[in-house]
This record gives sequence, C-alpha cells and structure tokens, in this order.
Amino acid sequence: MNFLNEANKIKDQLIAWRRDFHSHPELDYELFRTNEKIKAFLEGEGIEYRIVAKTGICAIIKGAKSGKTIALRGDMDALPLQDEKKCEYASKVNGKMHACGHDAHTTILMGAAKLLNAIKGELSGNIKLFFEPAEETTGGARLMIAEGVLENPKVDAVIGLHVDEAIEVGKIGVKKDVVNAASNPFTIKIKGKGGHGAHPDTTVDPIVISCNVVNALQTIISRELPPVDPGVITIGYIHGGTAQNIIPEEVKIGGIIRTMKTEHRSYVKKRLREIAEGIVTSMRGSCEIEIEESYPCLYNDDEMLNVVKESAEEVIGKDKINILQNPSMGVESFAYFSLERPSAFYYLGCRNEARGIVNPAHGSLFDVDEACIPIGVAIQCTAAVNYLQKNN
Repeated sequence: MNFLNEANKIKDQLIAWRRDFHSHPELDYELFRTNEKIKAFLEGEGIEYRIVAKTGICAIIKGAKSGKTIALRGDMDALPLQDEKKCEYASKVNGKMHACGHDAHTTILMGAAKLLNAIKGELSGNIKLFFEPAEETTGGARLMIAEGVLENPKVDAVIGLHVDEAIEVGKIGVKKDVVNAASNPFTIKIKGKGGHGAHPDTTVDPIVISCNVVNALQTIISRELPPVDPGVITIGYIHGGTAQNIIPEEVKIGGIIRTMKTEHRSYVKKRLREIAEGIVTSMRGSCEIEIEESYPCLYNDDEMLNVVKESAEEVIGKDKINILQNPSMGVESFAYFSLERPSAFYYLGCRNEARGIVNPAHGSLFDVDEACIPIGVAIQCTAAVNYLQKNN
C-alpha cells in the first residue's frame, strides 16, 4: 500500500483534528477533552483501547495472524504559554498553547491508526498505539510503562517522532545512538546568618556564598568532562533577600543538569554535591541539596533506526533524509520507552520559510506546516508494516 497516497486522501480530516487540538490545548495529565476526542475516534474505528496514566490511552490493532508487536507513540499535552499567533485555529484557552507540536503528534498517531486498522486483515502481529500525557512535565511514559503498556501482548519495538521547525517540511532528521540528553533538576538552599548590610562582619552572607557556588559549578563541565562529550549545568533562578541594605538568612538556587552519558550523569551529580557543600562549608554556611531524577538519555537502536530510515526513503526519497550529527541537549520522555525496548525516534520537518513557519518550539508564535502531517502518518505506517513483515 502507498501510505502517503492514503494519508493525503484523509488530509482534510487530519488538519481538522490538528486544528481542533491546537485550539483546545490541555496540560499535564488534565487532558480530559483530548482524551474524549481520541476515545470517540477509536470507538468509531472499532479499535480496542484502555485508559492508562490517568488520561493516557493504550490502544491495539490486532493483525489477522499472530506475530511480533510494535508500538507507535504520540504525546498529547500542551504548554502553559500564551498563543500570540493570529490565525483561525489559535488557542482558545488563555495561557495554554500547543507550542511543541504535540497536537500534530496526536493527529499523526490517529491517522496512522485509521490507515493501519483498515489493513489489519493483512497484518501478522499487532500494533499498539501509545497516546502519552504529561510529556512536558513528569513524563507520562514512565507511568504508562508501570501500568503495563509494554506487556499483554509484549511490545517488541517502539517508534516515536517529533516535529522540528529547523527541518524543512518534506524532510526528516535521523540520529544514531544518543538522541537526547538526560536531565536532573536541582535546588541548593544555602543558609547563612543575616544582618545589616553595613556590618557584614557580623553575618554569614549567603548571597556571596551562592555567587561562588554558581561560578564553581560551571567548572565541572569545562574542566572535568571530556571536551568532546556534551554537558550543561544551567542555573535558572537565584532567590534571596528583601532589601538593598539587608543581608538575608538564606538563598535558594535552582537549575538543571543535562548530560549525554550515564556515567557522566552520575559523576556530575556527585561533583555538584561535593563542590557546593565544600564551598558553603568553607565560607561558614550550611546547605541543603536536592537533585531530582528526571528524564534519562534517549538512545536509538541501530536496527530500529534502519527500519525507520528505509521506510522514510520509500515515502519521501533518500535525498530527503537528513543524517543528524549532533544530539539535542533537550530532553524527551520517549527515552523511557527506549530504555525498555529497541526503539527509534526521529524528527519530522515542519518548517516553511515561504509561509513564515520558522518560529521556535516553546515560543508563543510556534506553528507547523500541516503538510508534514500526512508525511508523518505515512512514515509511521510504513515503518510499522515493514517491521512486522521483516520480523514475522
């Protein structure tokens, strides 16, 4: 089957779905309207499903013959951001916006479900559909996995995608090995002794201590990790003090660690504690440090990436495949699936300079060229079918 032709036949429906989701964004796990829309679609198509991870959905298309099971994932949640676009499908919800393309991801998964369900009698094996909540916050994938979406039947492989405003519509980007960084948000609460700004000798100034801590933490990346291995420590906020002439009792620092290797992740966390505690203690203060375990690194499996790459070549041609050299320092909850099963994650171009669709994700003017949606549907369908044919 030529899935691109079939996807283009339902292009108007795909665009209508995407614009409806875009106009009615929901956050985190509070995806009640989105959930209802997807359930109604699945029921209309006769596709079996169950609710997982609060408002997530795990659906399954069972082939006529037994065999392997592959999963396709689409995330659903939006961002707490005001939509500043001037278009008919701009967000109708104040302070909420689909600024990262999850409306397109959900639509692509629904389109793939529709086309694959129509040929289930020809399939050997199964296709699971993961509609994931809370990708932008705590990662719904983790909860979905805990609730058994990778079992009964056992999922053998997973494929995911993300629209990318840096890649021209009609093309995709693929990256071998590590695709996205791991992240560890942290807070450092530095306690000193407050007092009058005119008499610093009677105080232990947590602001001065915090300045030394912030500067020293940057040396972990610049002097303790190999220069060829990416890593970032970002300080996102420093809170402390109430007036110009008062030395406060406490300063709170918040930031995030991003690393590309598991061993570096462990090392940077250890050194952050050692350096912060050492400086604070040496400057007569005390501190409390909390480091969270957030998203892990996202790894692409070589064989699964080849399935996606070869399938994309069938759909859009070999010359439309961009081989990405560098991983992203951003995080992606698909990483949880990639740790559990052989997986492939790729970037779907949605940029169109002629139409002014160039604005970055997580920005108030973000949009996608909707021509990317049928392409995403076709690649997902082709990759799923090719995997089942190759492995059954």
